Amino acid sequence: MLLTMYNRKEEEAIREFISFFPVTAILGPRQCGKTTLAKNIGKTMPNFLYLDMEKTSDFKKITDPELFFKSNKGKLIIIDEIQVCKELFPAIRSFVDSVEERTPILILGSASPELIRQSSETLAGRIAFCELAPLSCIEAKDAQLNDIWFRGGFPDSLLAPQLKLSNAWREFFIKTFVERDLPQLGLRLAPIQINRLFSLLAHSHGDLLNSSKLGEALGVSHTMFRQYADFLESAFLIRTLKPNFSNQKKRIVKSPKVYIRDSGILHSILGIRSFNDLLGHPSIGCSWEGFAIEQILSSISKDWSPSFYRTQAGAEIDLILESGKERIGIEFKANTAPTVSVGFWNCIKDLELSKTYIVCPIEDSYLYKENVVICGIRELAELLSKI
Repeated sequence: MLLTMYNRKEEEAIREFISFFPVTAILGPRQCGKTTLAKNIGKTMPNFLYLDMEKTSDFKKITDPELFFKSNKGKLIIIDEIQVCKELFPAIRSFVDSVEERTPILILGSASPELIRQSSETLAGRIAFCELAPLSCIEAKDAQLNDIWFRGGFPDSLLAPQLKLSNAWREFFIKTFVERDLPQLGLRLAPIQINRLFSLLAHSHGDLLNSSKLGEALGVSHTMFRQYADFLESAFLIRTLKPNFSNQKKRIVKSPKVYIRDSGILHSILGIRSFNDLLGHPSIGCSWEGFAIEQILSSISKDWSPSFYRTQAGAEIDLILESGKERIGIEFKANTAPTVSVGFWNCIKDLELSKTYIVCPIEDSYLYKENVVICGIRELAELLSKI
């Protein structure tokens, strides 16, 4: 595995959390690099212990949690796949409240509503959370942008030596996610229904989330469909983007937009087998939009609030970033010579944007009009990561 060659942007924050909080949690989808990052951090500590709760021999070591923690005081204790053993949280709380010698605990897990709720309630005031996404385009600097876009950011998919192996990895990942991971995290649906749910969401990628229509197609109520969508969002499979209501004078679309977070997973669900197939696919524009949004949102600080803006008349800007009084607009175009509609300029005026970017698959950047720049995704992600 070549993942150790990449510097993860979350590493510095995780180290700071470990130095201050008794417990730090790294949450993210399976196979996104949580274990590699945690072990890399552990190797720089004077002493660390790693346990994988899905490994029988490691699971048995913690049969008596009180004895285990007392016996390993002073070490960095890393507990992987914590969702398998959520009953550890009370023991962790008791230990960190009683121990005098500093013993940081780093837990890793695939998030679910129940896992987040239990850890937040049981370890309130003692735990810091950090979300780890798959590799971004600014982390995988030596990878071709088109490869990251088509294969996605999961390391085994992105770094596979052959395209057919990357495709195979993603197909097996989806199968495992459907048949094992999601039921383990608490999603009570049959695999055939989960596959249908994935397909409906993939074909809605970049569109408004119409829970009534999609629920009808799945054979459930709109409230139940929205619960399923919320669950998949907490498991890092999808992202919903809320509408922006800054301009109260306009009639604004009120439904969120939905995206499959990893572009490679999206392409596998849609049956797109190569980058050339993607170029001729009707979903290419939505694919680029979702990919670029994920790159930006994985790069910016938590100070920025993301949304999209669309009026009932159809004027739209794909992504709005707000922090304090600053408001940035970003439009995504999948071609190298982008054009925009009159509605785009109306949105800039409506929202009083301080800066606007049109992001397309290019390497350079140039001024389009005053305060409107056409640029590539890597350049913009790098720029926004420093603000």
